[in-house]
Amino acid sequence: MIEFLQTLHWGAVFQIILIDILLGGDNAVVIALACRNLPRAQRMQGILWGTAGAIVLRVALIAFALTLLNIPYLKIVGALLLLWIGIKLLLPEEGAHDKVAGGASVFAAVKTIIVADFVMSLDNVIAIAGAAQNADPGHQVGLVVFGLVVSVPIIVWGSTLVLKLIDRYPLVVTFGAGLLGWIAGGMLVTDVVVADFLGTPTTTLKLAAEVVGALLVVALGRWLASRKTAKAAGHAG
Repeated sequence: MIEFLQTLHWGAVFQIILIDILLGGDNAVVIALACRNLPRAQRMQGILWGTAGAIVLRVALIAFALTLLNIPYLKIVGALLLLWIGIKLLLPEEGAHDKVAGGASVFAAVKTIIVADFVMSLDNVIAIAGAAQNADPGHQVGLVVFGLVVSVPIIVWGSTLVLKLIDRYPLVVTFGAGLLGWIAGGMLVTDVVVADFLGTPTTTLKLAAEVVGALLVVALGRWLASRKTAKAAGHAG
């Protein structure tokens, strides 16, 4: 371990940690939203397992970063998946928490965290892989893992903070869903196929796509939620 620390490229470590801190806000929102319906006793369990799974997945993604991001339609599929996750977060839960098995709830939360992080990581892995390129090739993966592990407390702390905000201000859920739509819109226009067809997206086009994505998720999510609530009220009546 000491030998590994001595061979680390500390400039690259700093860059990876900084990237994770900057991107941790998005991850913290997703983790918090995924765990918000868990009983309080299980929230930390969902956060820790979800964060661990997301980090393992990100290390695997970084190892194949350059190849992955050049696959046509990958970002389009990811953007659509992210839009679906954002809309789903706005839909009311079926049944009370005490009627949901604890293990199943934690598993569902962890699955949501990992899927969302996979999609959101597609735009971010290149940055981390680029930071690791300055290091010795034999230590690049270890460097990435080290940087991510150092970042874990920041991501976990951010998640618990967002959970407290959600309990006090339910509107945070809408903001989080809109954030996923924003990221999805940006991903969609930067896919290889779209870029080949429209050319490299301008800052204005990317911003417009992000705004449309955010508005689409919030509008569609609220509309479906109101329909679901009305339908449930009709059955109850």
